[in-house]
Amino acid sequence: MAQQLTAFVWEARTRTGDMKKGVMEAENEQAVHSKLKLQQLQPVAVKKQPRQLSFNIGTGVSINDIVIFTRLFATMIDAGLPIVQCLEILSTQSENKRFGKILAQVRANVEGGLTLSDSMRRFPKIFDNLFVNLVAAGEAGGILDTILQRLSVYLEKAQKLRRQIKGAMGYPITVLCIAALVVTVLLTKVIPTFEKMFKDFGGGKLPAPTQFVIDLSYTMRNYLPYIIGGAIALGTGVKLILRTRKGRLAFDSMLLKLPVFGPVLRKTVVARFARTMGTLLASGVPILDSMEIVAKTAGNVVVHDGIMFVRARVSEGKDLATPLMETGLMPPMVVQMISVGEQTGALDAMLSKIADFYEEEVDVAVASMTRMIEPLLMVFLGVVIGGLVIAMYLPIFEMAGNIKAG
Repeated sequence: MAQQLTAFVWEARTRTGDMKKGVMEAENEQAVHSKLKLQQLQPVAVKKQPRQLSFNIGTGVSINDIVIFTRLFATMIDAGLPIVQCLEILSTQSENKRFGKILAQVRANVEGGLTLSDSMRRFPKIFDNLFVNLVAAGEAGGILDTILQRLSVYLEKAQKLRRQIKGAMGYPITVLCIAALVVTVLLTKVIPTFEKMFKDFGGGKLPAPTQFVIDLSYTMRNYLPYIIGGAIALGTGVKLILRTRKGRLAFDSMLLKLPVFGPVLRKTVVARFARTMGTLLASGVPILDSMEIVAKTAGNVVVHDGIMFVRARVSEGKDLATPLMETGLMPPMVVQMISVGEQTGALDAMLSKIADFYEEEVDVAVASMTRMIEPLLMVFLGVVIGGLVIAMYLPIFEMAGNIKAG
């Protein structure tokens, strides 16, 4: 059993008398001294790295920060700058100060003897498995600049895809939230005024739609705290259910079967699978490792299970296309293209073409979905808000009709 490594902060003097600092993982202080002497450094001070408590919510690093860093890092490596110097420049010039501190720690770890991929692996919330494995492949093959260029292209396309989906969902969600606010104001502030007016007129029995709206207003005014509490409890319960595997599996399966959003999501799954898998294979990552990374980054339990099923069959010696067809995750055309890519030995290039095609398909599908949702939302708002207004004016219309008849 391997001994657990501990992080040590060290200071050492070079042959020219300059002082250097860094962080190194080792079994004990003696191991740190030995490694420093192998690097022709004279240890001055070595101590365990103190644990720091962090109260930050989330990572504080956006995907845009990662994209910009990867693009600049690739350009610097291609220009021939050493890795440590690149990280130092990027850490000091980063607009995101928190990300700058993380890059400074990565640089210190590299100076301490760790590889770049191992240094990044210590920050899994910032650099995921895909990122770390691609960097490791680039280091092993001596093509880190090429790998970083591919990675930056992949991240930019993935970010574009994510923005399209969020943009398509953001509009209807915003409209529905505003509609809910307007209906709440009508029921709690406007409807009671009409109710008082009807009582002052001393009219008889109100029309059924009007009485329903007044009863709904009464419920909202008197039980609003309980309604809010129930909504919060329901949301919390759903969140807890989604944390379980069965709950998440049922939810993700439902998403893929939705009438409007489902087809768009399926095209997104194909585009993401092809882009990620193609990038990994083109970078020299073994196919089984690539499939495991693709499954972990799928973001959908149904897709994850399907890819892991395919991986198990591939590990048994089967081809990629046959079990992929069995899962039903990919359209037959995509499976046939993958089969051709396997037979010709150009699977990574074929996956890249599939990704390009389906990313364009997602563009068209998102635009169509947005055009479809807009009139449906208008009809929904007209029925709900218009229905409330008409229900409250029905007694007035009846009164006017009675006065005219009299």
